[in-house]
Amino acid sequence: MSTLLIATRNAHKVAEIQSILGPTVNCCALSVFSDAPTAIEDADSFAGNALKKAHTIATWLDTIASLTRIDFILADDSGLEVDALDGAPGIHSARFAALDLHTGNSSDADNNAKLLRLLHEIPKERRSARFHCAIALFPMAMTSTPLVFEGTCEGWIDFAPRGKGGFGYDPLFIPAGYSESFAELGEDVKSRISHRAMALAKLSAALGKDGALTIP
Repeated sequence: MSTLLIATRNAHKVAEIQSILGPTVNCCALSVFSDAPTAIEDADSFAGNALKKAHTIATWLDTIASLTRIDFILADDSGLEVDALDGAPGIHSARFAALDLHTGNSSDADNNAKLLRLLHEIPKERRSARFHCAIALFPMAMTSTPLVFEGTCEGWIDFAPRGKGGFGYDPLFIPAGYSESFAELGEDVKSRISHRAMALAKLSAALGKDGALTIP
């Protein structure tokens, strides 16, 4: 069985990843390491940012490797790509509204408001979009090669927010094949069709029957 350190302190996300990967893999949250550093996410792609997060944690963890039994670091980066905006907000999804102020991340409400403002005159047939997730699996054996698994969820951007669930752009995103927004569908459906679920499914397929991951 491989032990994966998930580069997040979000217990819900760790539980979701554990559920998808199954019992032959042991997932633990970054919260067990209170001194773990935070990566600067300045890459030009989701995959690049995921790799930076994983590499930052792996490099730091290598200094205390004798105290741990971690086989892999798993980190992800994700965001929304809107075709009418040439793929924006993309890697800037969390700080989309704040880009105008050159500050850090912005609130979900501000990000959604900016997105609706930019799409104000765009008709439904041109509001296609997708959520995109990249998951980096970084081996603690530094001589091995990291792997990246990517997944997308296609859909379109509605004209007004709908639903109270979810977070981020969920109230505006209508996944293909559904009439409800991510914020209306609920976690059970979302976790089955989401971009993260698609990326994790690819990672799961790379697992051996005993949960042992082999990286060339």
